[in-house]
Amino acid sequence: MSGPPAFDTGFAQQFAELLRWRRDVRRFRRDPVPAGLIDDLLAQTQLSPSVGHSQPWRWLAVTETAQREAVQESFRRCNAEALAAYEGERAALYARLKLEGLREAPVQFAVFCDHGTQRGHGLGRQTMPEMLDYSVVAAITQFWLAARIHGLGVGWVSILEPAEIAAALGAPPEWKLIAYLCIGWPEEECAVPELVKAGWETGR
Repeated sequence: MSGPPAFDTGFAQQFAELLRWRRDVRRFRRDPVPAGLIDDLLAQTQLSPSVGHSQPWRWLAVTETAQREAVQESFRRCNAEALAAYEGERAALYARLKLEGLREAPVQFAVFCDHGTQRGHGLGRQTMPEMLDYSVVAAITQFWLAARIHGLGVGWVSILEPAEIAAALGAPPEWKLIAYLCIGWPEEECAVPELVKAGWETGR
């Protein structure tokens, strides 16, 4: 039986670069993404850790025009409310931000947590049931890094109404929306986070 792999200094340096270049992408080219590549990335998420080995993530591909339009409409409502909550220069800056790639991204997923799953038999979540949700976030992170290796960009859109999105996609009632992801080839590459470039926030 072979032992665990050895990760050398070169790999460690490349991994550090991968983390540095993992960006939240908002500007996508419309070029299609090979379906086989997406399938491979989703398969790799099965290696992600999950509480009780419950694997509660549920990835719904959003491909229908009506569904995407419903998501865009939800974003417009939420974005208008968010803008109204700011004043002065901060409001003007917010209005200039590019906060989604819903019209451009060729691949889009709504990622849910299945709160009704029996997998794992409740192990590790009696006192912290939110561990199911955290398990889905871990899977998303793993997908994100794997996508970056292949040059793909991922954008996590959170300015949405979870109940409205779940209804538009026909998700079961026991599924909780964790993330809406836009995926595609980035329009540009930059190691600096978009919000730092725009002057919204500074990095640590």
